[in-house]
Amino acid sequence: MNSLLSALREFFRKGDLVLLSLCVAASGFGLILIYSATRYFGSNRSIIVQSAGVMIGVVLFMVLTFVDLHTLLEKGWKLILFFNICFVMLVRTPLGVEVYGNRNWIQLPGIPITIQPDEIVKLTFILLLAYQISHIQAQDHDISSIPSIAKIGMHLVFMVGLVAAVCGDMGMCVIYMCIFVTMAWTAGVKLRWFVGVGGLGLSSVLILWNIILPHTKYWDDYRIRRFRVVFDHDLDPLGKGFQQTRSLLAIGSGQLTGQGYLNGMQTQASFSDALPVRESDFIFAVCGEEFGMIGCLLLLGLLALIVLRCIWVGRHANSPFSAYVAMGAAGMLIAQIAFNVGMCLFVAPVMGLTLPFISYGGSSIVTMFAAMGLVSSIKAQSSPSWLKDRYMV
Repeated sequence: MNSLLSALREFFRKGDLVLLSLCVAASGFGLILIYSATRYFGSNRSIIVQSAGVMIGVVLFMVLTFVDLHTLLEKGWKLILFFNICFVMLVRTPLGVEVYGNRNWIQLPGIPITIQPDEIVKLTFILLLAYQISHIQAQDHDISSIPSIAKIGMHLVFMVGLVAAVCGDMGMCVIYMCIFVTMAWTAGVKLRWFVGVGGLGLSSVLILWNIILPHTKYWDDYRIRRFRVVFDHDLDPLGKGFQQTRSLLAIGSGQLTGQGYLNGMQTQASFSDALPVRESDFIFAVCGEEFGMIGCLLLLGLLALIVLRCIWVGRHANSPFSAYVAMGAAGMLIAQIAFNVGMCLFVAPVMGLTLPFISYGGSSIVTMFAAMGLVSSIKAQSSPSWLKDRYMV
């Protein structure tokens, strides 16, 4: 008991209490929305699972605060890489289960909830990429040189290829790429690489989209139609555009102040034409319908504060490795927030991405708290005097 109390005192002395408070506040807002979104079920299971996820997440946040990340990576980066591969591959074993038509989850015996491996592996990807970049720079190699770009680029291609081939989760692949871009930019990769690779990628997409795909059978594939409806809302309003059409209707009906908590017409409806997947993918639409534009702005403001705190910790980190980890976590949050909200506003395709700390999902909420625990660990490390003099005001 004494050791536990001592650990708690140490956490309150060194841990990032500001970040933890923001995360708990955002999760509390999420629980309020999830309760409303799942009320028509007549069951409290979603609230119980999410509450348990929040509690587990808080404990993980506290535990990870005391982890020396750099030592962990120095001694165990090979083991972590092996874990990434094996954990994602579990989806293709008998443990893999299908949810919402996608086989991205596993069901462990004796555990009543499903786990999404590619969600959790985002964290170890951030750690490994941060270690790889800092290791390259420690050897006095230019991070923008062709060999250096090839090394970190192959890391990204390997992980995105693994997730795409095993899970088929294109939304998560996009998040991995956004994490990579954020960390590479933070590490000092020259602008010419982003312009060159981005320009080549954009040109390829435009040629594929406008010249090649329209003349193939894949033009009517359900995955392609998810993108097509974004550019033409009238293309398939009762099919691939149905979810986002309902989302727009819900958000628009909320106007400035909303229809009132537990009074959203689509949020509380049980008929088949109501807002779909409202507790997860489209929970932002629930907020818009019941709390209006003011509620949406408050929600986004709270999430923005979490992102800014991660950036602040990264700016004050005691090593490049730590800074890259913090910025990777910030990049992950920014990407998921942008794509989830864009999906709800019908300006991005449906990709099954959760709104951090808000959407229902055990793997998602635990992963987010764990990511913030890594950031708290960075903040807990004391900065060298020269860095304190540089940043402290």
